[in-house]
Amino acid sequence: MQELLVDIEDNDELYRSYMPYLKNGGLFVKTNSRFDMGTPVSMRVMLPDALEEEEVTGKVVWITPQGAQNSNPPGIGVSFDAEFELINDKIVKMLGTALNLDKPTYTM
Repeated sequence: MQELLVDIEDNDELYRSYMPYLKNGGLFVKTNSRFDMGTPVSMRVMLPDALEEEEVTGKVVWITPQGAQNSNPPGIGVSFDAEFELINDKIVKMLGTALNLDKPTYTM
């Protein structure tokens, strides 16, 4: 299983990376590495203002290739496995009402 290091510096970056429309939540991860849909992934995620990394597993459900026409960075969207609902809950609490904003994200 491929391991990714994800360091999210602030809530704006978290908003742009978070994928709330996935059943268990997920994150978009900027990467130039090539992945296939459904590939299992392990991530060490450092959320803004966190003291420790969160370890999460999931699978690739979104791919933005290099040179995408929408000018978003290349990367993958990883859907969290069901047992990682606590990190999803943390992200939802951190973003709060920002989840209702209509600002563009890396995936939508």
